Formats: sequence, C-alpha cells, structure tokens
Amino acid sequence: MVSELIDKYIWLVQTFIDAGPQGLSLQELSRRWTDRYGGSEYPRRSFNNHRAAIAEVFGIEISCNRSTNCYYIDAGESAVDKRQSVDWLINTFTVNSLLSLGKERLSGRVAVEDIPSGQKYLVPVMQAMLDDAVMELRYHKYMSEDEEVRHIRPYAVKEYAKRWYIVAFSEEADALRVYAMDRIISIVPTGEKFKMPREFKVDEMFEASYGIYPPEDEPPVLVTVRTTPREAAYLKDLPIHPSQVYLGEDNDGRSLFIFRVIPNPDLVMELCKRGSRLEVLSPEALRQQIIDDLHNALKMYE
Repeated sequence: MVSELIDKYIWLVQTFIDAGPQGLSLQELSRRWTDRYGGSEYPRRSFNNHRAAIAEVFGIEISCNRSTNCYYIDAGESAVDKRQSVDWLINTFTVNSLLSLGKERLSGRVAVEDIPSGQKYLVPVMQAMLDDAVMELRYHKYMSEDEEVRHIRPYAVKEYAKRWYIVAFSEEADALRVYAMDRIISIVPTGEKFKMPREFKVDEMFEASYGIYPPEDEPPVLVTVRTTPREAAYLKDLPIHPSQVYLGEDNDGRSLFIFRVIPNPDLVMELCKRGSRLEVLSPEALRQQIIDDLHNALKMYE
C-alpha cells in the first residue's frame, strides 16, 4: 500500500539523518531494516528503488561515499528543510509510526486528537497529487441533502481545525474549489492526467486569508487587537496569523498586536472564542461584527 511505502521512505530518511555525515553501509542498513520490519535482508535493488522514490517525492538525495561504500544524506537535517511540506510530511509520518509502534508499550500514556478524514482519504489524495491524476469526487455539502459529483485536479491538501481539505481545480466549475475530506462519499482516479500549474503555491493562495476560506476579490485589511498579558504570551508563541506583529503595551499594561488579513467567518470565530481576553480595536466593521456576535451569544443565556 502507498501508506506502507511512505512509512518506509520516512524511516529511511530518518535513519540516515540519525547516522550523520559518516552514513551507513548497506550491511548496517540491512540489519536495521530487519530489526524494524522483520523478514529477510534488505536487497540492494529494493534500496535503490527506494532511493530513487525518495529523491522524486521528497527532493532528498541519498548519496554514496565511494571511498567508504557508505550511504548518507548530505547536510543532515538541512536537507529535510528544503520544502516546508517535506518537513511536515516527515514529522507527521514519523510521529504516526512511533505511535503505532509503541501502542502497546505506551498504552494510556499518549493522547492525540483524531482527524478521521485524514486517515481515510489523505494518502490516496496525496498519491493522486504525485501522479497528477484527475479524480472523481462524490461529495455531500454541509446544509444540503444533495450529493454532488465533481471531476477535480487535486493541487494541494490543507489541514485546519481538525479537518483535512483538498484544494482542487473543479472541471465542472472551471475554478479552484476547497473540499472538506470529511464530507467526501467516495473519491477515485479517473485514469486521466492533468498538468500542474508551475506557479501554484498553496501557502501563497491563503497568505492573506484566514482558515480555509480562499481569498476572493476583497483586499486584506490591517486588524489591531488589544489583549491581556496572559493572552499576549499565548499569541507570541502561536500567532493568530503569520503577518502578526507585536506593537508593545498601552498605558494600561495591555498588549497590542496588528496583522494583515481578509476578514471571514473563520477569523470572526477565532477572535470571538478568546472572549474578554482580546478586544478588536480596528477596523470598525470587524469590531462591530465581533460585538454583534458576542451580544447574540449573550442573549441565548439570558
């Protein structure tokens, strides 16, 4: 299965990073492979196939030092940081592998949040992304009883608030759309291929937005907030938005932050959930929307 192969690729990358610049001989690698996966020795042919796949999928080269006949990853961990997506993928699958491996020994000692849609659809969607494969999507929207069938070109995946999303070009809509994986009924390759736009970058697409809402024609605005000292400590460690800048304290000892973003329902929800610990100062339209939402919430309890 694809997930098993990716697990082996991640294990290989991590093993060579841990080995450092001196690397490992094929004999040493084979011994570690047997300890990890059991069975027979690790054939050279299989290793070379895996090396080629790792170079293609992750952009990481496993080189050979001809003087020692040892294999290594040049520059160690820096090679893993070539792309942010590679870093995320390695961390995610490494953690998942460790959790699976230590399930019995660490029972009752590890707690993680469950993201059901990721386990079921993430791997096949990512495989389709690698293959530039068009997929047929059967989809059930929120607030609708109707099932939709769409033919999509999966450009990217994005995780937000315990849900996985597919950022894809819909052939029926002739435009980019975002689909929640937990609303998918089925998704299968059609056998057709598509050409991935070279200029597409999912981080750039959502750069001025918040959450999973794709940016529309509305321009971003500067949002200024004031927080309690304790909330400020959280925001310094985990900013609301990547553009966030700390402005210092006001005369009352409250902290001021500013960030540039397009307001949307996800942002309003994020700001409202912080309650009395955060006050939106500007823009006025966003401040009024927060006031209205908090008043409506209060009415429910009166």
